[in-house]
Amino acid sequence: MATSTLITTTTSTPKPLSTTIKSKLTTPSPPSSTSPPTRRRDFLSLTTLTLITPPSFLLPCNSAWAASDDEYVKETEEVINKVRSTLTLDRADPNVAEKVTELRETSNSWVAKYRREKALLGRASFRDMYSALNAVSGHYISFGPTAPIPAKRKQRILEEMDTAEKALLRGR
Repeated sequence: MATSTLITTTTSTPKPLSTTIKSKLTTPSPPSSTSPPTRRRDFLSLTTLTLITPPSFLLPCNSAWAASDDEYVKETEEVINKVRSTLTLDRADPNVAEKVTELRETSNSWVAKYRREKALLGRASFRDMYSALNAVSGHYISFGPTAPIPAKRKQRILEEMDTAEKALLRGR
């Protein structure tokens, strides 16, 4: 339990501040009609520049991480081929778990890279690829890397891969 303390006033009177605060920003200048006010001019030019130039976060993104269309097509075709080759592996193959791990890493990097691209979000190829990769990754996350994909799901994934590949060829 907290104890209460009694606050008493002191009998001494506070001393007024005897020093004045001087600004370091302004320098005393002799009154002269020939010297222009440089600080004011600098301030006004900086303010004007700030108001005219838009902030960098409002400018469109032309940065290095924005992928070109050719790069998107090439990497998407590589992911399609990797998904197809992984789905057609025999269940008794000893490298299934390793191939599934490689596929998941590849699909995660593809999604992470192209999900940020606003220009690609409306493309049919991106939509179908994203859906297929989501189905593949979701299956392997839920059931493990050695569990076979059911026939219906496998058929749907391969159909989405086909439509994504056709859309890529059409530039969509």
